[in-house]
Amino acid sequence: MLTRLSAVLLVLMLAVLTGTAGAVPPPPPNPSDSEISASRAEADAKAARVGELTGRLTQAESRLQELLDDVSYKRELANKARVDLETAISEAEAARREASAARVQADAASAAVERSRRELDEFAAASYAQGTTVGSFSAYIGAKSPEDLLARAQLLEAVSSSGLNRLEQVTRDQGTAANLDAAARAALQKAESKQAAADEAKKVSEQAQQVAVEAHNAQAAATSELQSSKDAVERELLAARGEVTGLEAQRQQYDQWVEAKKAEEEENARRAAAAAAAAAAQAAPAPQRPIAAAAPSGSRVQTVINRALAQLGVIYAWGGGNYNGPTYGVRDGGVADAYGDYRKIGFDCSGLMMFAFAGVGVYLPHYSGYQYNSGRNVPLSQMAPGDMIFWGPGGGTHVALYLGGGMMVEAPHSGAVVRISPVRYGGIMPYVTRVL
Repeated sequence: MLTRLSAVLLVLMLAVLTGTAGAVPPPPPNPSDSEISASRAEADAKAARVGELTGRLTQAESRLQELLDDVSYKRELANKARVDLETAISEAEAARREASAARVQADAASAAVERSRRELDEFAAASYAQGTTVGSFSAYIGAKSPEDLLARAQLLEAVSSSGLNRLEQVTRDQGTAANLDAAARAALQKAESKQAAADEAKKVSEQAQQVAVEAHNAQAAATSELQSSKDAVERELLAARGEVTGLEAQRQQYDQWVEAKKAEEEENARRAAAAAAAAAAQAAPAPQRPIAAAAPSGSRVQTVINRALAQLGVIYAWGGGNYNGPTYGVRDGGVADAYGDYRKIGFDCSGLMMFAFAGVGVYLPHYSGYQYNSGRNVPLSQMAPGDMIFWGPGGGTHVALYLGGGMMVEAPHSGAVVRISPVRYGGIMPYVTRVL
């Protein structure tokens, strides 16, 4: 009796040591292939959008530069028009001053001629009163007959040479003044015409400049909006790429966890085998049937678990899997068809359970709702390795195989693969099904 008790205690002690020494922590999140692919596709789409916006922005910036150049050109034309106007105004003012001065000279010359005419007429009148035949100054100027010529000759004899010189100079001055006045008037008219043309050119140039500025401002606003859109999409691209990197890092961490978990399980199996061998050696003198009878049940559970774990990484295929292994999936008219499950060879959740339990002679139907009622219902708080866990009304949504330690193996959904996951408690049924 003591020997058998020692053996049992040794088994329990080794089991405790096996379960606690160097245990691998719970697994990190394991994003599915479809999640990673979708994330990459989103990042690629954002990158393409950034490329498109970059091209449009380059064109917009080129157009903006063209409009800016046009504004600069129109501004220079406006500057030229203002300079031309100022020059025309200056020339018009100078022409007005010249015309005014010429008018003064012409008026003075006319007055001098008039005075000279009056003086000569007075001289002629005085000569006539004294009995001479000298005619008037008008006769001198406008001689048309022999009598007039005689009168002119008499006038020339009577008038001193200095008086005649004075008369001729006044006449010349009068002609010069008249010519200056006419030239000044013509210059003034030309200058005023230039001023009017320059003023009109200034107005046209300023209007053209305003149109160019408005076109540039409109393009600048459109370019700014395009730049804002590009910046926003670039931020989205950065976030999408970060998400891809994060998911890939999670996948890498999960793969490392799987390797560590596999090593842990192999070590646990080795230790368990050693413990069982030691226990068997100590219990050999007095074999007891109750202890020996328990071994087949634990062995069957492990067989079920091992068969399920052997399918890790096999693709999910809705409707796929049977007692012999993975099979082609079937059409569902929806999500599974979108993922092409009917073209894949794999398992769905209940198909994986069929294969796992067939290894110990238990043949389950290919429907999780029926599998929920295929054994004894045990409260969730008492679940043990080898129990089936269910979700949804009547267990008809999903099923997985409990491994112990809060972990399970499952064929989760289209686009994923058979994997080990932490038990999810959202929507879980309050009972597990124990077949063995």
